[in-house]
Amino acid sequence: MLLDIVFVACGLVGLYFGAEWLLRGSVALAWRLAIPTLIVSLVIVGFGTSMPELLVSVRAALSGSSDIALGNVVGSNSANILLIIGVCALISPIIHWDKSVRRDVWMMLAASALLLVLVQFSVIGRLTGLGMAVILFAYLAYTYWQGKQRVEELNADLEPDDIKHESLTPGFTALLILGGLATLFVGAELLVRGSTSLARDFGVSEAVIGLTVVAIGTSLPELATGIMSAMKRHSDIMIGNIIGSNIFNILFILGVTAMLQPISVDPRFGSFDVPIMLAVTVAFAALLLGNLGVRRIVAGLMLIVYAGYTVMLVQV
Repeated sequence: MLLDIVFVACGLVGLYFGAEWLLRGSVALAWRLAIPTLIVSLVIVGFGTSMPELLVSVRAALSGSSDIALGNVVGSNSANILLIIGVCALISPIIHWDKSVRRDVWMMLAASALLLVLVQFSVIGRLTGLGMAVILFAYLAYTYWQGKQRVEELNADLEPDDIKHESLTPGFTALLILGGLATLFVGAELLVRGSTSLARDFGVSEAVIGLTVVAIGTSLPELATGIMSAMKRHSDIMIGNIIGSNIFNILFILGVTAMLQPISVDPRFGSFDVPIMLAVTVAFAALLLGNLGVRRIVAGLMLIVYAGYTVMLVQV
């Protein structure tokens, strides 16, 4: 148990430094490539910080723990919105952001609705997984092309705080991004390994471990990056981080996992966990599409809802 506690502590340290380096490198890269910060946050930050979920889900599916593989993704998406956006918006309310994120919000909604349909069946098979991955790559290509086409218009909409950047050399920028991602992965792995072992010592089931301990643990790179973004008032990175992560979690992580090993679906996902995830996603989308943003009172409500959802998990 002592070793598990050490893993958790080292994991938290790794997450802090990894998030700081990734944020600095990503903002510098956006300016060097002359593309909006939102696009970089969707692709590099959002998808990059979701790699722990990919590693955990693939490993769990191959070892026969489909509940952990699916619960990891579903739980991470709910945690990304309720926990991470809640915490970040308490630090710095989301008021100004790149409004072209509407396209990505609709994609996040579509991916979440697709997952609700898929979990109504007993298995997510290899062909379905391939189709999900193809959809993601088509979306990425379109996002990059459209971002390059509209770069001048989008950058003109950014707030003064969003356009402050460091002049970093290409090599140092790459080092910050790669080093940040690697440190986040190691930190998340140590934290998940230690916390999962501690949870099993207390007799917690695999489904609940996947939806809570593993889901929150693998979402910690997003949380660390989000907090750092909030402290520096980079709203686009905050939002892109979560939207990109949620899209990547469903289409790529579940897609790749299903291609390697078909995922068995516990009925609870179709009747409880995924409907909750979709409802949370719809609510978050409404705040962005309605140009309402996330102020501190809403952020507080998000955290209360997440606490209630976590308590309910052990009772379902």
